[in-house]
Amino acid sequence: MFRKAERKQAKLRLALCGPSGSGKTYSALLIAQGLAPGGKIALIDTERGSGELYADLTAYDVAPLNPPYTPTRYIEIIKAAESAGYDVLIIDSLSHAWTGEGGVLEMHDRATSASRSGNSFAAWREVTPHHNALVDAIIGANLHIIVTMRTKTAYDMVDDGKGGKKPVKIGLSPVQRDGMEYEFTTVVDLSVESHVATATKDRTRLFDGEHFVPTPETGEALRDWLMTGKDPVAESKAILKTLKASASKVKNVPDLTKWWRGHGADIAQLTAADREALAAHCSDRKLAILEAESKVQNDVPDFDQDDEIRGNGQDHDAGGIDAGVPTH
Repeated sequence: MFRKAERKQAKLRLALCGPSGSGKTYSALLIAQGLAPGGKIALIDTERGSGELYADLTAYDVAPLNPPYTPTRYIEIIKAAESAGYDVLIIDSLSHAWTGEGGVLEMHDRATSASRSGNSFAAWREVTPHHNALVDAIIGANLHIIVTMRTKTAYDMVDDGKGGKKPVKIGLSPVQRDGMEYEFTTVVDLSVESHVATATKDRTRLFDGEHFVPTPETGEALRDWLMTGKDPVAESKAILKTLKASASKVKNVPDLTKWWRGHGADIAQLTAADREALAAHCSDRKLAILEAESKVQNDVPDFDQDDEIRGNGQDHDAGGIDAGVPTH
């Protein structure tokens, strides 16, 4: 049940949060450069073309996403980016999936209106699975993902260095479902003033107590941290090879079912592709077992056929090889 904890190589899940003008898209592209030098970068643009304003900064591909901003449409593009072999996907921005036209809040309003009771709490039971599916797609994708999220905006009065005060735009909580930030490896808040970044959550511990301006070097530092540890793909392949050999030795279908259940901990360590490969292998093994059992049954004659073959309609004496077997 338990096993020794080990660091494994991982894909980045980074959230850049800030009000309009804080440099979220620009910072995301700079970090992506360092995260995957020479790699393929893709960007989901929900900002009506603004995602292409930085085409001179680095090479990247854009997937424009216009309304409706349903979770399903985000999921489709995430899977397409993964299938196309991109190294980094920037989702700019994830806030539209929550508050945008066709987003989760609008889906909830429609579900509430459609219900007889008009119970908004009950409507969440219908809508929440769509949001959860989007979160799962982000977490499970086999590429680095950087998302931008708008923050609710407020103003604070700060010292202008001349003995007076000036209003400065500050960001508050991200425009997304409460607790969404906990799904990410690192969450960074960006200020409008000088685009200074502050990590509000950081599992890497690279930015504890730091205030910095994102650069490609930020991505390089994250890449180095992510690559520390065992290669999960290579480890998954080794586990898959062992599991296939073990499953091939199982002799009947009930034991094959027990085998799958008994190796749940090992199966959980496989990549999604290797889990599918193991499932296909076990399906093939099941068919082979059933075909072998069917062949054995077909090779065994029934009682009448056996009797007819042995006796051939003739009597045998008591000392014959079929002594004691009834004859016709």
